[in-house]
Amino acid sequence: MMTRLTFMGAAGTVTGSRHLLEVNDTRILIDCGLFQGPKKNRLKNWEPFPIDPSTIDAVILTHAHIDHIGFLPAIVNEGFNGPIYCTRATAELAGILLPDTGHLQEEEAKWANKKGYSKHKPAKPLFTEDDARAVLPYLKAVDYGEHFEPAPKVRAKYRDTGHILGAGFLDLKSDRDGNSRKIVFSGDLGRPTDAILRPPVAAYNVDYLVMESTYGDRLHKEEFSADELARVVNESLERNGVLVIPSFAVGRSQTLLYVLRELEVAGRIPEVPVYLDSPMANSALTVHRNHIRDLNLICRKQSLSGVRLFHPKKLRLSVTRNQSMEINDIQKGAIIISASGMVTGGRILHHLKERLSDERHTVLFIGYQAEGTRGRAILEGKESIRMFGQDVPVKAKIERIEGFSGHADYNEMLAWMMGFNKDPEQIFLVHGEPEASKAMAGHIKKQFRWDVTVPKEDDQVLIDF
Repeated sequence: MMTRLTFMGAAGTVTGSRHLLEVNDTRILIDCGLFQGPKKNRLKNWEPFPIDPSTIDAVILTHAHIDHIGFLPAIVNEGFNGPIYCTRATAELAGILLPDTGHLQEEEAKWANKKGYSKHKPAKPLFTEDDARAVLPYLKAVDYGEHFEPAPKVRAKYRDTGHILGAGFLDLKSDRDGNSRKIVFSGDLGRPTDAILRPPVAAYNVDYLVMESTYGDRLHKEEFSADELARVVNESLERNGVLVIPSFAVGRSQTLLYVLRELEVAGRIPEVPVYLDSPMANSALTVHRNHIRDLNLICRKQSLSGVRLFHPKKLRLSVTRNQSMEINDIQKGAIIISASGMVTGGRILHHLKERLSDERHTVLFIGYQAEGTRGRAILEGKESIRMFGQDVPVKAKIERIEGFSGHADYNEMLAWMMGFNKDPEQIFLVHGEPEASKAMAGHIKKQFRWDVTVPKEDDQVLIDF
């Protein structure tokens, strides 16, 4: 019997992951992400779902990023009521990220109605915070390596991929008359040298691979250097200023806290107040503390020795609005970590508005800054940045450190595939911009001579699974 695989999202783009597997008269949706980025992508969220959500039997999530889980409230609204399988950490992070996304959708609709810039009268959110919370009872958490059965005669399990806490590739094996076949969905592949996460686990006996290609045309310029972070911290303090770090709330912020604590312990930076000013980052910090078992061996050993992994000596957790506003009084000798990572919104805007025009202060970027974001504009040397209706001069010292990325580059992805114990019959490249996917296909063909396809959105293929 042939199985149908349909690419409903993350095909020709790096967002909106949705892949439908129809096997044994069962419909399984792998990931259910929100389209993000340019307007042409975001408009896809408003299009009718390609199939009736009530006919989907199960959803399986690879990890908790919104471009992989963010459309769940919409399909639950439209009749889906089956299990949503995920790892335990993914379930906890989804409980933070989905309601926050619903809240942001509501706020955006309110703003659109206030300013009158939406063509819809009135503008409505794609889904609400309550809609997002309605998803949570459907989450069915499993452990890495634990077998579950999303369809008759189909065995599924997760194996760790790094990337973020709880991320895993999906290993699906069918068994018909003693003949087993396997398809692997990579999700997003992490790096082999992450400060806190385990390296991606090897996959075996893969017949079909649905592989991400986000960095298919890029190599990371360098490994993360603690020396560079120590230099930036110390030079910032020597200027008698504050170091402000825009950071993604989930994953990046927790890794940063870990590395800062390590530098303190080694005596390479002084113990200064470190403010984590992001309610979501604080909630995600609790999830990380609860999942030490999912971290790498070094972190687990440190934890057994009583080390508080994510706790620099003078860590200050800022949750309420008043606590955040009080940080404005701090004008020297401190580090502020706040979201969003690309300075597109959130509390980081207030901290930059207070400090960007003062040359004593330092702004450090530790992640990719997309085109059109304030973060990119600052890095490219723009003399002033528009915030809260004002043009704020950029006089602070601007720094950038590479190496914090949670995505494997193409060499790291090739190295992971090199661990396969046999040649896959076919590889489908998804979750990449066209040039990245095309480049990754070339790398795979050159290295392995494997059959590689770059599907377009809504493409369907029949596979022997």
